[in-house]
Amino acid sequence: MEALIPVINKLQDVFNTVGADIIQLPQIVVVGTQSSGKSSVLESLVGRDILPRGTGIVTRRPLILQLVHIDPEDRRKTNEENGIDGEEWGKFLHTKNKIYTDFEEIRQEIETETERISGINKGISDEPIHLKIFSPHVVNLTLVDLPGITKLPVGDQPKDIEGQIRELIYKYISNPNSIILAVTAANTDMATSEALKVSRDMDPDGRRTLAVVTKLDLMDAGTDAMDVLMGRVIPVKLGIIGVVNRSQLDINQKKLVADAARDEYAFLQKKYPSLANRNGTKYLARTLNRLLMHHIRDCLPELKTRINVLAAQYQSLLNSYGEPVEDKSSTLLQLITKFAAEYCHTIEGTAKYIETTELCGGARICYIFHETFGRTLESVDPLGNLTTIDVLTAIRNATGPRPALFVPEVSFELLVKRQVKRLEEPSLRCVELVHEEMQRIIQHCSNYSTQELLRFPKLHDAIVEVVTSLLRKRLPVTNEMVHNLVAIELAYINTKHPDFADACGLMNNNIEEQRRNRMRDLPSAVPRDKAAAGGSQSGQGSEQTDGGTGNWRGMLRKGDEGAAGERAGLQHSYPSSPLKGHAVNLLDVPVPVSRKLSAREQRDCEVIERLIKSYFLIVRKNIQDSVPKAVMHFLVNHVKDCLQSELVGQLYKAGLLDDLLTESEDMAQRRNESADMLKALQKASQVIAEIRETHMW
Repeated sequence: MEALIPVINKLQDVFNTVGADIIQLPQIVVVGTQSSGKSSVLESLVGRDILPRGTGIVTRRPLILQLVHIDPEDRRKTNEENGIDGEEWGKFLHTKNKIYTDFEEIRQEIETETERISGINKGISDEPIHLKIFSPHVVNLTLVDLPGITKLPVGDQPKDIEGQIRELIYKYISNPNSIILAVTAANTDMATSEALKVSRDMDPDGRRTLAVVTKLDLMDAGTDAMDVLMGRVIPVKLGIIGVVNRSQLDINQKKLVADAARDEYAFLQKKYPSLANRNGTKYLARTLNRLLMHHIRDCLPELKTRINVLAAQYQSLLNSYGEPVEDKSSTLLQLITKFAAEYCHTIEGTAKYIETTELCGGARICYIFHETFGRTLESVDPLGNLTTIDVLTAIRNATGPRPALFVPEVSFELLVKRQVKRLEEPSLRCVELVHEEMQRIIQHCSNYSTQELLRFPKLHDAIVEVVTSLLRKRLPVTNEMVHNLVAIELAYINTKHPDFADACGLMNNNIEEQRRNRMRDLPSAVPRDKAAAGGSQSGQGSEQTDGGTGNWRGMLRKGDEGAAGERAGLQHSYPSSPLKGHAVNLLDVPVPVSRKLSAREQRDCEVIERLIKSYFLIVRKNIQDSVPKAVMHFLVNHVKDCLQSELVGQLYKAGLLDDLLTESEDMAQRRNESADMLKALQKASQVIAEIRETHMW
């Protein structure tokens, strides 16, 4: 059991060599308010004056103090190896192998190192000072001295000094492997002890807290600490131990710690004879040693598991950094080939690293084709931005100066081309979205698939540039093809398209059915031939049909509009008639902006709109099918097929090897740090394994 504390000291040394604090080792953390006697308690345990003294806040950095008990044989061997003369000495981590035999020099070094990091003001720092004391007069302990709790800033201290100190204290006592040594002065109210309060914040059950009551000799006359020491005021599970510190006068007069220990024993025998054997500095040292050993024994299994897990993590991290490059030519070719393969696999959906948070690669391209592009086309209104007046104006403009007997075919072609042209913009946007996704795949492969590239930033940048350039070259080619797809549809309006002919035939039948219904509803006194003649005047003579239902002209027959009907239907805003004999400038007659359409005009517009819609849907279906195919052929598949050859041709050159395979500045450093940490963890695991073999736990 006694050998467990040196084991923890060894583990502490192992992790100190790599400057890491990733393992929370068992240790005793000393907390208390300023001037509560913390430093005196620590010096009593050491048996030497080693800590800076003064007014206000003196301890401004954590001091991790390891006490190592040495027997005479070890002392003699160390003295011979290091050429020192003395039975006690100290070593700082930051001064490497320098040995201090003068404890006044140790105190001075603590002050100097504190000012080096924390400055000459009263500010604090969380960077610890590591000190190891070797002596035959100490028990094996690992203690942490922290700044004393304060309420108000003094001098040039920051205004939040209390919060900074509490945060630092919580950082250490939150370690579940630590024992909290809560120091409280006997001449203060135990119920208001700040040390016990912060201890309970992190150890509410009190299983890790031991209370120390200092300055028993400074209590008011007629009072004692019997109730406090017996746990009647504030019970503490691990116990309450009272001690007597040296006064400031004793310190100024250089009173030895050994003499103070004798005076303490005499005071306890006189003032608390029944409790003398369970109080005092020596009893405190033995209690701390015992508690720490049992605590270490309980913590070791979990500590071993934690070390093994970290070792596996650092091994994986070290593997990701790779070994130093020996054959640069082979390495470059392997990296290029692997990147090209992963890029293609990401498009095909066979990549090793599958994204789970969002669509990526080929899946996103598929989504663009069938969801984004498809739904965008479906949302395009066949008659969008086209009013009835626009249709009527196109019909009238296409007839020229002569009134038309039929709706001119030119008006239909003019209007349907205008609508089909609207499909070009979403088609080009589809190309742009796929191009952006192809660009995103580069970063995806860099982050997830080929982490080796992170070692060589210049190679990574060069690959990104080559792939980006290839995509950039294919973009105008693909855009041109998509533009041509729309241009092809605009070049020839195929009114003989089977789907379009069927739609025309269906509309012809509907119009003929409506004509029959109107004739059926006529009064019986009206002869059918007269009715037909009247219908002929308003509808351009149904008997004059082209015959075939597939010919869209068959439903566009015209008749005389009838002067009376035209006059009744129009609602012109013409000015009043000029006076007789006055000249009239016809260009001054305004064109009507809005008016009621005649029956014939309404029918002609409806027919044109239906034809436009029917033909537009046919073209939209063609575009929705052909654009994704064009994008795949001219952009996606071309890049997949040419990527590796393009990379090899641009980068696999003897003159570029050294430059492309230059590691990033911090990569070698990270590899070395990870290797050192892995060695430290493996050594720590070996130390714990040796304990297991000796059946210590």
